[in-house]
Amino acid sequence: MHDERRRIEERVERLHNQRIKPALYAATVPLDIAAWQAPGEPVPFAEAAAAPYEPFVTGTPWGPPWGTTWFRMHGRVPENWAGRRVEAVIDLGFVGDWPGNQAEALVHLPDGTPLKAVNPLNQYVPIAHPAGGGERVDYLVEAASNPDILANDFAGPTPLGDVLTAGDAPLYTFRRADLAVLDEDVFHLDLDLHVLRELMAELGEHEPRRHEIMHALDHAMDLLDLDDIAGSAPAVRAALAPVLARPAHASAHIVSGVGHAHIDSAWLWPIRETKRKTSRTFSNVTALADEYEEFVFACSQAQQYEWVRDAYPKVWARIQEAVERGQWAPVGGMWVEADGNLPGGEALARQLIHGKRFFIEHFGIETKGVWLPDSFGYTAAYPQLAKLAGNEWFLTQKISWNQTNAFPHHTFWWEGIDGTRIFTHFPPVDTYNACFSGEEMARAVRNYREKGGATRSLAPFGWGDGGGGPTRELMERARRLRDLEGSPKVEVEHPDAFFAKARAEYEDAPVWVGELYLELHRATYTSQARTKQGNRRSEHLLREAELWATTAALHAPGYAYPHEQLDRLWKTVLLYQFHDILPGSSIAWVHREAEAEYARVAQELETLTAEAMAALGGGGARVFNTSPFDRAEVVRTADGTPVYVRVPAHGSAALTGTGTPPCPVEVSQRVLDNGLVRVEVAADGTLASVRDLRAGREVLADRGNLLRLHTDLPNYWDAWDIDKHYRNRYTDLLEPDSVTVVERDPLIGAIRVERSFGKGSRITQTITVRAGSPRIDFETEIDWHEAEKILKAGFPVDIRAPHSSAEIQFGHIQRPTHTNTSWEAARFEVSGHRWVHIAEPGYGVAVINDSTYGHDVTRTVRADGGTTTTVRLSLVRAPRVPDPGADQGRHRFTYSLLPGASIEDAVAEGYALNLPLRSADSAGAPRPVVSTEGDGVTVEAVKLADDGSGDVIVRIYESRGGRSGGLLRTGFPLAEAHLTDLLERPLGPTDTHGNTVPVTLRPFEIQTLRLTVDGT
Repeated sequence: MHDERRRIEERVERLHNQRIKPALYAATVPLDIAAWQAPGEPVPFAEAAAAPYEPFVTGTPWGPPWGTTWFRMHGRVPENWAGRRVEAVIDLGFVGDWPGNQAEALVHLPDGTPLKAVNPLNQYVPIAHPAGGGERVDYLVEAASNPDILANDFAGPTPLGDVLTAGDAPLYTFRRADLAVLDEDVFHLDLDLHVLRELMAELGEHEPRRHEIMHALDHAMDLLDLDDIAGSAPAVRAALAPVLARPAHASAHIVSGVGHAHIDSAWLWPIRETKRKTSRTFSNVTALADEYEEFVFACSQAQQYEWVRDAYPKVWARIQEAVERGQWAPVGGMWVEADGNLPGGEALARQLIHGKRFFIEHFGIETKGVWLPDSFGYTAAYPQLAKLAGNEWFLTQKISWNQTNAFPHHTFWWEGIDGTRIFTHFPPVDTYNACFSGEEMARAVRNYREKGGATRSLAPFGWGDGGGGPTRELMERARRLRDLEGSPKVEVEHPDAFFAKARAEYEDAPVWVGELYLELHRATYTSQARTKQGNRRSEHLLREAELWATTAALHAPGYAYPHEQLDRLWKTVLLYQFHDILPGSSIAWVHREAEAEYARVAQELETLTAEAMAALGGGGARVFNTSPFDRAEVVRTADGTPVYVRVPAHGSAALTGTGTPPCPVEVSQRVLDNGLVRVEVAADGTLASVRDLRAGREVLADRGNLLRLHTDLPNYWDAWDIDKHYRNRYTDLLEPDSVTVVERDPLIGAIRVERSFGKGSRITQTITVRAGSPRIDFETEIDWHEAEKILKAGFPVDIRAPHSSAEIQFGHIQRPTHTNTSWEAARFEVSGHRWVHIAEPGYGVAVINDSTYGHDVTRTVRADGGTTTTVRLSLVRAPRVPDPGADQGRHRFTYSLLPGASIEDAVAEGYALNLPLRSADSAGAPRPVVSTEGDGVTVEAVKLADDGSGDVIVRIYESRGGRSGGLLRTGFPLAEAHLTDLLERPLGPTDTHGNTVPVTLRPFEIQTLRLTVDGT
């Protein structure tokens, strides 16, 4: 047989695209249109309905950046359309085919009922099926003119990312608003051709099935009447029916499809626009559920449900109905799809607590899995936290984006730092926005790494990132792919059903131990430093407010624990941990609002804490310690005088001074010496020497606190990525403006180094040593005006460390310092929380911070045979896309060097730096709510139970990485104690002895204790 593939394929392509697609609508009539431009921010429906409208014609430009234009549309279905499927078709002037970052609209009925949204891939609104003829159509359409931030493929910065800089020139030209008759035979023929053409293209040239499809298509096109596409469509479909009816092979891979509409809670649009996106997408999804009874839609992020509940009650009611029918699946059990690395341990717990509770309270459903397809790597603390929240499975997709190494599994057991395992899957289709294309289905089979052990994978389908969701076209594709030779079988089902089947057939799946590190987007540990600092500070302020509010509730008669206020503040902080806000990868508008919101949260929490302390009564000025460790530190009185105080964990002490340090601080020229460490500052402002006087050894192998300014232009994704070549070009900041002793006191010595550099940037660092502590603080102020640069602070330490240890949620993770394999080499920038620790047997050093996450650790062998291990903190970046002003301006933060540190020291000082001792006037001296005995038993949270019972909730964990045993002692009469899950539901009673609770913890184990106060 002659090879006619090219002729046939080109013939089918032309007829499909140029004749069949244009024939989808058999007849059209235009709608009458009037328009009103809403001033400023979006307005409620009632205000828009009462506004004055002006006549509007298609072809007219409309929509300033971030504007809202309301269109009033009306018309009448022609009498001769009776019995046919009639739709309104609206084209706002869409650009490209991505629904998420351009013009979008929500169509309302005259009474304000949201009906359906329109976007590039979903332009229709159903009128009637069949239409009665003569039916009147009246719509009020809320259209958002969101700018296309992705234009030019992120090639350069744009001012469109903030309403303050975007201008007011119209962005779109209105193209169409018609009533139209959908020709259902042509509609289905279009889908038949899509599925068969794409399947054919993926089959091998020597496979008979490919040629069978090709010739069937050729024959079917012979039946197409070019003068009567609609009339001949049934015959064409009939000719294709046999090849569409051929069943899949018995061994065909099974794809479990679940509807999905990934809606970033903020990214290239502000939060206020996400609130509207949810209403649009959820309206479309509930409409689709009415049309396709087998449809199942998975939706995470309780925050988005709450937005719809509060602002769009009619859409909320439709969601509830779809959940009741089993067509809508709440998943994920988190408040938002948070970043997978940066939120603190307690914050990740609260993400799960608030998310799970929302779905239980509003739908009576307890979600079974963590749904995080798009976060930029995943902490090794997740398996334990997920299990403690009652989850059975974990889903991600992002690891498929790895820049260097292909992840070896798609279905596996993920083991966390404590040994907890959770059944995990990431879809081999390599997207969470699947569209059931032939290429995607072939990719899923080709990629799937579990062949021979398992047979199925998951495919979340629907347009996403900015919403959109599944469409009827995708559902029709799924129907055709249900059982089709040459393709995997597609089953639309609930994610829980997929995971149950996957686990049943693959219980002995392989195990992956430790973090799921994404070999991409490593700059998200550093970009938008003020946003990250706001998160870190908010987490610790929440801890303080809860602890002291609990103390006051137990010891101050009449004090009312602020349940509702704390709940609201927690949810605000959780929202801003979304995986495009906290990582620093959003537009300027988002980060401007985040910084303002963090300031508001801080002010409110400071007030709550002050009120709780004031409620404790008289007793004079005192110092309060929120840390879980006893402290002996230098603090200042109201007039600035330094005093040395000892304060118990979770307790207080008189501010007058309660102890004497071992020896005073001596300051001479550029030397600080407190008898524990001796710090010599060089003339260039770096550390010439740090001598640990206790160990009798020099800490540094080279100049310390070396500030290095690197050129930082990644290949793509500016705010997200830092590529390895950044290391090749840099400037060391070695020419200070001044090096000056600024404090000379027996309790505090400080030297200030000031520098000017780059494009008008300045950095001021105060190097401080305090009596009684080996910790060296670097209080840093930066006025930053660089572009496409990253600033790092390096500490080359004379230690041969085989690995570094970095704090993560409820523990720490070890990473090799060598680069033996491509996996280690790919970790050239990593994340950590409050500290990084390096050690050789008998000696260690920690680098501690109050708001920094990104860092790198490298090692070299010197000419003398010794090894230098260098820890470098990533302080601030200057990407220009998507926020051209990212990180510009002032920053204030502190990092510290802790010589002679064990892991226990690093943990304690990490808490100390992030939870400064707090002074308050006229405060009493109640006993600490709880205290602990036993190495490694660390208290992470103290609060009252969320159910209002008055029970005290204490969350503890083992912080060293070893087995621990000890006691938890209460400062109140204890009636009974229970171990609970994260949602504070009892798992069983635990022993008590008076006011003590014995505790036993395995390495990094988390326990939540519910303590009932004895009120007798």
